[in-house]
Formats: sequence, structure tokens, C-alpha cells
Amino acid sequence: MDKKQIAIVGAGISGLLACKYCLSKGFNPIVFESESDIGGVWAKTIKTTRLQSAKPLYQFSDFPWPSSVTDIFPTQQQTLDYLRSYATHFDLIPHIKFHSRVNGISFNGPISSDPWSLWNGIREPFLPEGKWNVTVHDTGNDSIQVYTVDFVILCLGRFKDVPNIPEFAAGKGPKVFQGHAIHSMDYAAMDHDKAADFVRGKRVVVVGFGKTGLDIARECSSINGPEHPCTLVYRRDHWKLPDWSPWGIPLTHLYLNRFSELLVHKPGEGFLLSLVATLLSPLRWGVSKLVESHIKKKLPLAKYNMVPQESFSKEARSSLIIYLPDSDDFFNAIEKGSIKLKKTPRFSFYDNGIVIEKDNTHIEADIVIFATGFKGVEKLKDIFESPTFRHFIVDSPRVPLYRECIHPRIPQLAVIGFSDSLSNIYTSEMRSKWVAALLEGAFKPPSVDEMQKDIEGWDEYMKESAGEYHYRSSIAALEIWYNDQLCKDMGMNPLRKNGLLANLFEPHGPMDYA
Repeated sequence: MDKKQIAIVGAGISGLLACKYCLSKGFNPIVFESESDIGGVWAKTIKTTRLQSAKPLYQFSDFPWPSSVTDIFPTQQQTLDYLRSYATHFDLIPHIKFHSRVNGISFNGPISSDPWSLWNGIREPFLPEGKWNVTVHDTGNDSIQVYTVDFVILCLGRFKDVPNIPEFAAGKGPKVFQGHAIHSMDYAAMDHDKAADFVRGKRVVVVGFGKTGLDIARECSSINGPEHPCTLVYRRDHWKLPDWSPWGIPLTHLYLNRFSELLVHKPGEGFLLSLVATLLSPLRWGVSKLVESHIKKKLPLAKYNMVPQESFSKEARSSLIIYLPDSDDFFNAIEKGSIKLKKTPRFSFYDNGIVIEKDNTHIEADIVIFATGFKGVEKLKDIFESPTFRHFIVDSPRVPLYRECIHPRIPQLAVIGFSDSLSNIYTSEMRSKWVAALLEGAFKPPSVDEMQKDIEGWDEYMKESAGEYHYRSSIAALEIWYNDQLCKDMGMNPLRKNGLLANLFEPHGPMDYA
């Protein structure tokens, strides 16, 4: 019997994991990667980028970091080397086609005009006559080829390729600006020396207060100093972590064990768990305030009007927390005038810079860099040639995926690595195991109605926990609850630690699901 061929789009972390676990189940994966190297977002980053999650959380369950990497938050180059070593160790490179950009995918098979009651109509991963056609542009020789495969796994990620640029009124956008207006994606794509030369001696405005915006601002300030300060323009403050041990307590003990998840209402919880979460809500509030007090003591947030309005716990559940290594350097740069902060809900361009609309402040600039994220949903939607499938992707405030992996009404297809968590390598590995087990026939998904009900339960949780950031589909602070569901589907015992107290209070990480 011929091996089923699985097309995997993207050779970032999720694509590598999907390839590895498909191989382990005897399938024939082919990975399409548009770039010349593996690594996804790690392949091209700005010079100062470091891992945001502590190293023990950000590793493969069966391939630990080498002993030579001693930093708890490795650099971009160390992380990329680690990913390359993983791909080499498990012999994944021969299955990857580089310089291969997927232009679109189309389904060729029977689809009933009536709504399915079962996934794929038969509750199986492969329809008897169903195939996907994957149209691939080989950018190396500028040729187009169509591959016919049995199943597609989309590992596109949401933080790459399709930049999110704010919209401006006519005559007030980047076109009127006489300097350079680029996205952080373009800055990150530059050679590090070229990027430094690009901003050297220039008045730079960075739009956005996330990890990328902060890193770019610090790079500019270290290159130009107060003679040419970098201005950070942003809408609102988010909590920044100076370290991972508030008051000496590792953050994993506060937010990544089973007891911490008892404090939070969870999708699909029963009456008893709901009651426990309600009764323990004062403790949840206290933990959040404990962390906030540590951050306020370590960082001069009040001095620079940077205290966030939302609680630390809410921002943690929304995957909005930012680890700020060398935080002293950042605030010293503000103190010295190398970095200037400007908080505003909106701004516009004029020929020589930007205008802060609330007070009509004009900020002269030579370069404006948008560190404003990406349009991940659009990127995912546009890969489908079928308008119906495109509609399925965007018919909800967030992409409606069962177990954050499969859409109830899109056949023979999975998505891995699209939703957020505190450690994406950790959750992507669990999802890759789950999808591989599904393909193998180790379990069957429930009915479409049951899947949609489960999706709606997670929708409600995410609306409550993340508010306007609901679209990020963050499972942060509920990784254990989420992974337990995947384990139960696959017939695995989710309780891996030795004893009740260990399972309840010890932090959980990748090695617990090896």
C-alpha cells in the first residue's frame, strides 16, 4: 500500500514538528518552505532578538538544548542553530523543498451540498476520493508546479509575511512622508550591518510597543544615542518582565502548574471546577498583584507613565507579556534621551515626519518603522482558492479550529502553530502529535456539532480572558488543561509526574509530555 503523502506548508518550528511526527507514523511528508532556510520567524530577526520564554519551556521533548548553550534566554543565532540541529538529527531536511512558495491550495473531491454531521463526512482523515492540489512557485527557477497530496498541514504562523499597517485618512498616510516608511519585517530582513547603517545618524520613529518595537528602539538608541533619539509611538502599555522570578518565585510556579489553573474558569469545566475557580478568585487576584508589585519595584513604570491598565494575569492569558532583558539599559536610554516615549491613540504623517493628533505635536523623522504586527488571519485565509473555505476561516472573530488544529468543515486539512501560548514550541509539538495520531487512526474526532460546541466554549473563554485580543486564540495560562485534552484524545495519561502533590504544584513543560 502506498504511503499517504502529506503536504506541510512552512518549515518553521511547527512545520519541522509536523514533518517529524508524520514520518514517525509512516507517512510521506513534503514540506514547502518559501525561504532558503528553516526556522520561520527565527530565520530573519533583528540583531538583539532573544528567546522570550525560558529555555526549559522552549525545547523539544526528545531533543534538549546542548550543554554549550548556558544562557536561560538564548540569542536568535543560538535558537536557529538549535532548530537546525533538530532538523538534522531527525533527518528532516531531505523532506523540505526550499524556495517553494505555496500560491494556493484547492480541494479535489466529493463535498456534499448538505452540511456535514461528521468531519470529512465520514469521521476519517482521508476521503476515499479526496485530494488536495497544492500550487507551488519555485522561486529558484521561476517555475510553477502542482502537487497532488492526500492531506495538508498548514504551519504558516501568524507573525510573518503579511504586515499589518494602520490605515490613514487620505493625504495623511505614508505617501506624503518624504522619508522612509517600512514595516519591521523589512528591517528584520536586512543584514545586521546593513540595518545598523540604515538607521545610523537618522531620526527614527518606531510605531508599536511590543517585543519587536522595543528591540528596534533599543538598537537605534545604542547606535545613535541622544544626538538622534528614537521615538516610540504606541497606544497602550503592557506589562514588561524584568526577570522570570517575581520576589524570588519562578513564574512557572505561579502560572504553569495545575494548581494555578484551578484559579481560572476553563472551557468545558464541570460544576466542581467552576466552583473552585470562583472560590479561589481572590487568590488569583493576589497572585497578579504580587507579580505587578515586583515589576513596579524593579522598573520605573510610574515615573514614565507606563503602568498598564489591565492586570498582569489578564495580559498573561492574552499572551501579551514581554520579557525585557537588560531592562536597565532600556530605561537608562529613556533617562538619557536616546529613547522618547509618545503614547497616543492615533497619528498621521506630514512631509517631514508624523503628527500626534491629540495635541498636534509634530515629530520630525527620517525613518518610520511599523512594528505593528501581521495579518495572520488574512495570510491563512488567502491560501485557499475556494471562497467557501475562505469564509470558514474568517466567519468568527478568531479562526474556529477544534483543538486549535482542524476546522470542522474543511476536509483533510489541519493547522498547527496558529494560536498563541507562553511557549509555542511546547504546544506545537503536542498538536503535531495529535494530528499525526489522527492521521494514523488512533482516535476519531467527534461530530461536527460537538466540535463546534467545543470551539464556542473556547471562544467564550477567550473573550472573557483576552477581550479585544480574543482573535489571537491564546491558550496561555491554560496550557496544561489544553494539553490534557489532547492527551485524552490520544489515549495518553496526562498525569506524568510522580505523585499527587507533584502533579498539582510542580511546573509542567515539554519533558512532561515526552
